[in-house]
Amino acid sequence: MVRRSPHLELKASSTGSTRSEFRNIDGRRVMWISSRATTRRGALSERDGERIAHAASTAASIGIPLVCELSTSGAKIQDGVAALHGWGIAARALAHCSGQVPILLGLTGPAVSGPALLLGLADYVIIAPDSFAFLSGPQSVAEFTGVAVTNQELGGASVLLNRSGVAFDVASDRRDIEESILKLLSYLPDSTNELPTRIDSTDPAAVDLDAIIPEQPTAAYDVRDLLAGIVDSNTFYELRSTWANQLVTGLARLEGCTIGIVANQPKIMAGTLDISAAQKGARFVRFCDSLNIPILTLVDTPGFLPGKDVEWRGMIRHGAELAFSYAACNVPRICLITRKAYGGAYIVMDSKGIGNDLTFAWPSAEIAVMGAQGAVEIIYRRAPSEERLRHQQKYEDEYLTPWIAAERGYVDNVIEPNQTRAHLVRAFDLLSTKKEQLRKAKHANSPL
Repeated sequence: MVRRSPHLELKASSTGSTRSEFRNIDGRRVMWISSRATTRRGALSERDGERIAHAASTAASIGIPLVCELSTSGAKIQDGVAALHGWGIAARALAHCSGQVPILLGLTGPAVSGPALLLGLADYVIIAPDSFAFLSGPQSVAEFTGVAVTNQELGGASVLLNRSGVAFDVASDRRDIEESILKLLSYLPDSTNELPTRIDSTDPAAVDLDAIIPEQPTAAYDVRDLLAGIVDSNTFYELRSTWANQLVTGLARLEGCTIGIVANQPKIMAGTLDISAAQKGARFVRFCDSLNIPILTLVDTPGFLPGKDVEWRGMIRHGAELAFSYAACNVPRICLITRKAYGGAYIVMDSKGIGNDLTFAWPSAEIAVMGAQGAVEIIYRRAPSEERLRHQQKYEDEYLTPWIAAERGYVDNVIEPNQTRAHLVRAFDLLSTKKEQLRKAKHANSPL
């Protein structure tokens, strides 16, 4: 049951569609911004942009989470360029707020034109089922492309969840939006200067981790079942579960402490990384790093998705986003390799080379440049088929094990699956005093 105290409105005014106020929820102060969609049909003015900017700056200065309930039909036409200026300063304030305090946004109606960009600046976006968001509306799309679309076809809940990845989840109503935001807040600190609150721990679900990896190398399993046997019971809160779902991201608790989870999902595309998965993982790693949340990475991937389309759309650039995010991350980081860890995908999934603190591997781990069949077809392509089969078996026996990596220090310990939780608890406890290393440069030129 969430306990709410009386609110204190910030800079109250009879003008504008937006209201900002301090709220006290379960003993935590939150800066809460609400747009009144019924006022002037939800068009937002210069004054509304100033109100949002002031609230964001106040939240950052005193170190409390920023929550925004948004519903807007765009900038107020009557205000002209002043309305655009107002939304510019609102976006600037949220950008400055980013990384200092959590920014959580609930979309309760439309978000059209410039104000829709605020969704992209938030750390978490949850939407109502009838909401929609886009920069250019159906009329503009029809005039430019000749294709007629509806609001929902262009930027409805399904599109925002499954295709663009703008939204993290969909709620049944406004009350459910608030509850989802508050649930996520329970995992987070108030600001980058604090740590997430530790709570009483619970035992994990009764999962036999020794039997979770199928005997058939190409067989799939659900990484969520694996996670259930590691983290505290019923604490895994998955984020963006329907977008790029070959990569699982979310928050959980381990011995009562919040950790971030990044995991390949073998049951979807065999855990292969594509552009969307790389973007999803990179943004989540940066989010955890900014709010002092340790990261556990579970690796089972055969590599990057091959294909002309993904290469033309910038797989190199977007794959580098994930590598960059991990390399720049200063929170405690542990990598657990459960099965396949091949090629460039192994590197960007928080390998020892990219700078993690500890790497564990199960005996089933396969750490190599590529799988046995692909390697043999390259090295022994002119050999008879029977000879290639012998070389393939030899390659599997000699190279597709964690022991070579362990001998060279790329894996710190090969552990039994059912001992995983105990090893992780001790390791994260050991790393809890890790110090952040600040850059000498103002900032890096990250591959956004």
